[in-house]
Amino acid sequence: MIYGKNGNFPFRLSRSKIDLFLECPRCFWFDRKMGIGRPGMPAFTLNSAVDALLKKEFDLLRENGQPHELMKQYGIEAIPFKHAELDLWRNNFKGKEFYHPETNFLVFGAVDDLWVNKKGELHIVDYKSTSTENEISLDDQYKKMYKKQVEVYQWIFRKSGFSVSPVAYFVYANAGKNREKFDGRLEFELRIIAYQGDDSWVEPTLFEIKKCLEAKEIPQAGEHCEYCRYSKQTSL
Repeated sequence: MIYGKNGNFPFRLSRSKIDLFLECPRCFWFDRKMGIGRPGMPAFTLNSAVDALLKKEFDLLRENGQPHELMKQYGIEAIPFKHAELDLWRNNFKGKEFYHPETNFLVFGAVDDLWVNKKGELHIVDYKSTSTENEISLDDQYKKMYKKQVEVYQWIFRKSGFSVSPVAYFVYANAGKNREKFDGRLEFELRIIAYQGDDSWVEPTLFEIKKCLEAKEIPQAGEHCEYCRYSKQTSL
């Protein structure tokens, strides 16, 4: 959707486009205002397969209100959350929506999973896939966006009237490489990383995005935007 082309109807703003704005306002402006997106990237189909299988695994337990053994291992007193609209909230093209009247944005994002604790609070859960022999953490520079991702979801669900815990969980599936032979299969080690989210930045950012979209001049590029750096160098 191009900003300003839909009359007074709410402008749909996805969590991924909020990420794009935070990374580079210039790329965001071209994408949402002019309809000129960044060059496409290949889909990470293996990651998608792991996501789908994890959802199926947790859905089996969801039906009976049972915790996953991994949750017990990490001392997480919660169970997979059961809701009639969960499949809709996990749909990449629909997701969970919240209308923000001050900006006329319909903010949405697709969650991987939701767990509910004994207090009735929801935990945002995100699945991640990797293959590394290093210790998995959230401290890498590029993983800042992972944190922003779950904080947007926390904000959407809070604004939608749900009680949401500040603690989000990342379920990491790490594919091992130390088997003697492939045999047509990968073996994954699962672990959970807890993250204390803070969604206080979300609403101020929506106003910044509104200002960006209404600007007549092209915004400055993000400091670390490789796309803009490449474009600048090749236009010389």
